[in-house]
Amino acid sequence: MDALSVAEKETTQYIVVKIQSEQYGLNIGYVDNIVRMQKITRVPKTKEYFKGIINLRGEIVPVMSIRLRMGRDEDVFTNNTRIIILKIEDEGLLGIIVDEVKEVVNLSSDEIEPSGGKDSFINGVGKNGNELISLLEVSSIVENTEGN
Repeated sequence: MDALSVAEKETTQYIVVKIQSEQYGLNIGYVDNIVRMQKITRVPKTKEYFKGIINLRGEIVPVMSIRLRMGRDEDVFTNNTRIIILKIEDEGLLGIIVDEVKEVVNLSSDEIEPSGGKDSFINGVGKNGNELISLLEVSSIVENTEGN
């Protein structure tokens, strides 16, 4: 009986980020690092949402605008803007630009409402108190980003 009650309480940690006026959650398992906005070197002939590359402790990391990838407005850089470095299985590191990193929350499966379709960037909505957090589907965001 005890094992069941422990399993029911299993939670996943999400980093809550702000993109424009909305809150999104990123599964912390994908997050390698969070860095301040820095100079991004443009790379010619890439998709518009690829902002370029950064040098992160000697490693070249491609950086994408999550706003543009989701069909939103161009990024507005402030003191709160951050680059979240994601570890992508078989792909290496990828930076995504977010407007602000807010907090880390624990969500259990009963606090998450699955949503989105095959091509959606969102795989569910988390309920944190009386706030809703759209949970980003990292594989959809990075899918088809390689190449031109």
